[in-house]
Amino acid sequence: MEFFETKYLYLILLLFTISYPLAQSFERRIYFVSKWKKIASSSVIMMILFIPWDVWFTQHEIWQFNPKYYLGYKVLNLPVEEWLFFVFVPFACVFIYEVLNYFFPTKKNYSFSRYIILVIALFLLFMAILNLDKRYTSICFILTALFLIFTFYKNPAWSFKFLRMYVVSLIPFILINGFLTGSFTSEPVVIYHPDNILGIRILNIPIEDTIYNLLMLILVIYFYERK
Repeated sequence: MEFFETKYLYLILLLFTISYPLAQSFERRIYFVSKWKKIASSSVIMMILFIPWDVWFTQHEIWQFNPKYYLGYKVLNLPVEEWLFFVFVPFACVFIYEVLNYFFPTKKNYSFSRYIILVIALFLLFMAILNLDKRYTSICFILTALFLIFTFYKNPAWSFKFLRMYVVSLIPFILINGFLTGSFTSEPVVIYHPDNILGIRILNIPIEDTIYNLLMLILVIYFYERK
């Protein structure tokens, strides 16, 4: 698609991601604007892990950013758009979380959700052990598994609501990450070194990205719900 062959692509995708949640933040039923401070503080805590991770992976060329699709401004060797990713995506996903909680409220803490989290964690640990030579796979899966086990132990009341949000968020995730990984453009925005991933993809999206997203969002929700 020629329209997307531009240095503004990454920025356009981010603005698209946040546009509707931002516009609806002042809607009086959910009044999402009142939660901005909680989202900001939770996202900052998440970024304490994810920014150094991102910087290190970029320095070691586990992934790289295609200069064809971003403005060219960098902080700590990361495009400015990548920094905005860790602000805009959690904002949009917490919006989904709150919308689902408002329109489909649940008063029960469904115990099965806790065990789903545990099963996912054990599976990720197993896959990480089998693929220790693949750095994105092993690091992503181990970190996610450890936090999921911690979540299982804490047994928060929001575990079902989180899983529900995560499943729904996979719809926009596949669209946006599809663009980022070159599913709809001549080249990807984010280029992954093939030796560091399993090679299993959804469209062009490495399966590891779905787990990366899982860890990012559960960290944000954990601290969001604690405040």
